[in-house]
Amino acid sequence: MKLRTSLLVLSLSVGACKKEAPKAEPETKTPAPAVAVADAGPTDAEKVAKKIADDQAAAEKEKARWTPELESAAIALRDKASKDNKEALTAILASDHRTPGAKDRDAARHPLETLVFFGVTPASTVVELGAGGGWYTEILAPFVGAKGKLIVAGPDANGPADKMTTAYGKSLDLFLAKSKLFDKVERVNIGPSIKLGEDGKADVVIAMREMHNWQRRGELDAYLAAIHAALKDGGTFGLEAHRAKPGTKGEDTAESGYLAEDWVIAKVEAAGFKLADKSEVNANPKDTKDYAKGVWTLPPNFREGDKDKEKYAAIGESDRMTLKFTKIAKPATP
Repeated sequence: MKLRTSLLVLSLSVGACKKEAPKAEPETKTPAPAVAVADAGPTDAEKVAKKIADDQAAAEKEKARWTPELESAAIALRDKASKDNKEALTAILASDHRTPGAKDRDAARHPLETLVFFGVTPASTVVELGAGGGWYTEILAPFVGAKGKLIVAGPDANGPADKMTTAYGKSLDLFLAKSKLFDKVERVNIGPSIKLGEDGKADVVIAMREMHNWQRRGELDAYLAAIHAALKDGGTFGLEAHRAKPGTKGEDTAESGYLAEDWVIAKVEAAGFKLADKSEVNANPKDTKDYAKGVWTLPPNFREGDKDKEKYAAIGESDRMTLKFTKIAKPATP
């Protein structure tokens, strides 16, 4: 009996061991912390919209400066007959119609000497390329407005919303809308196809500090062809450009804003022009042309901010070539 009881107990113990062990509670995983998405900054369209808004605010402030008295004086200056080009330009340069601060740059930009060198007269039909903030426009408009004609070529203000060129086009339109002084100025839009008004009508085409941009965008040949088409035979292409060290190639230097004079002359002459003259009026031997942030390191941009600002201010604005080309009667190279 005792043996049978022992066997029964043993059997029950073995059976209990064969039962499935209880399942462990599933592990509760702590969710991984959310990874913060880096701020990509404003989109191109947002940057364009901001510039347009800023420019509109500045334009409203500038337009308010134009009292009836100031406008009357500026228009009288435009319509005044003058026998001497230098005398007329001197009066325009001294006029209060110019944007505040513009006169401060006359010593570096030499507008009187430059325009006289290019042969611009009150009777000239002038195409201005790259008007930017209108620094030369507000000099040329009264100078040629009575007897000649000013055509300002710039980006289309109705271009793509994400292209900064659209903002530049709107800024130019705002500039021209601020006064009746600019009512006689013809505005030409530059789009995918580059055309500078009617062919063969311009006496002078001027481009101030613009050619490096054409090279950077791969549009140099197209611009030179358009300039050639716009000019009369024997007309003048007046060019001012930041001057790189001799022997360098525009393909290598344009991103810094500089172009070598010998390279520029070769390119322009290949497009149907002949170098007529050159001037050192805008030269600056202090410019070392070796800045990490290019020509924009120098005044008036000061791209480095306050870093070495006094040093760059002492150098002054860039060393620039000032070249006068004549259109010769042959098709420009496409």
